[in-house]
Amino acid sequence: MAKKSSNPLKSIITIVVSLAFAGFFLWLALKGLDFKVIQKSLAKANYFWVAFAAVFGLLAYWFRAIRWNLMLEPMGHRISNSNALWSISFGYLMNLTIPRSGEVARATALYGVEKVPVDKSFGTIILERVVDLMCMIGFLGLTLVFKFNAILSFYNFVVAEKGKKERFEPNFFERQLMKIGVNDFDTFYLCLKIIIALLFILGLILIYKYKKEKLISFGKGILQGLTSIFKLKQKGKFILYTLGIWICYYFAAYLVCFALPETSNFTIADGFFIIVVGTLGMIIPASGGIGAFNLAMKLGFMALFIAMGKSAELGGEMGLIYSFISLPLQIMIMLVMGLISIPMLAKARNKVADKE
Repeated sequence: MAKKSSNPLKSIITIVVSLAFAGFFLWLALKGLDFKVIQKSLAKANYFWVAFAAVFGLLAYWFRAIRWNLMLEPMGHRISNSNALWSISFGYLMNLTIPRSGEVARATALYGVEKVPVDKSFGTIILERVVDLMCMIGFLGLTLVFKFNAILSFYNFVVAEKGKKERFEPNFFERQLMKIGVNDFDTFYLCLKIIIALLFILGLILIYKYKKEKLISFGKGILQGLTSIFKLKQKGKFILYTLGIWICYYFAAYLVCFALPETSNFTIADGFFIIVVGTLGMIIPASGGIGAFNLAMKLGFMALFIAMGKSAELGGEMGLIYSFISLPLQIMIMLVMGLISIPMLAKARNKVADKE
């Protein structure tokens, strides 16, 4: 049985922390920015390319749904592709509210319409993440081969800028610590890391002590889901759909560049760089990737522009403008597909209830 337990306080804290991350990174990204430049660039953007990118974004959903079906098949679960699609869409919608909650929400939604045990489907979701990580490493390898000059140029730029600021300038938090007599920040941060690590270990011990049986049962289900890849009946299709998902991600990111005159000459290799930087930005648990994605694109485009012999400042501006087109596009797809998924899943659950 799928059993859900919710802790309102934990959810509230998670949302607050997520919003704090988003606000902090957005502040870093927008610091010193001229908003008139953003407005002018957004006004003259060619949104045909944005719509074209959206097609690939939606297609990735469908490929992921079919691939999920292939992963569940070895465990004896032949699910509807449409139910898989709406469960995935619902999971992405939940990620917009509470970061990293989408995986559990997705597995729970699938249980409601297909009766696939949550632990087993959750195991396949973890397996998806492992496969996606391997694909991401592949793109990172392509980036290192074709755009290493951009990485090196940005590194040299950062070192040069850091050299201009030799004098130590404590941040707000460090200034407060200095008021209470803390001046050795290296030792302070080391102690803080040790305390956090010890608390994390203590938390794991307590969880294992009081939830041992549930953890073992859940772990067995996850293991079965993880090992499903070795029992795939259609390995060729699995590989093709995996490639299809990441090709769609690539074009969804790359085609947005053609919407802006300043980035319309970006090469295919530049696209590799953009998808890697963007994915790294989305890893940070900020609501909808807001702030973290914007900052990642700002820094990434600075690197590309420096490597082209152009202004780092212009690169930063264009990276932010790109992010103000690309990120809302991603969020809009998540919202539309997620909101549609709610009545579609409800309808499917009613059909299951009628059969029972």
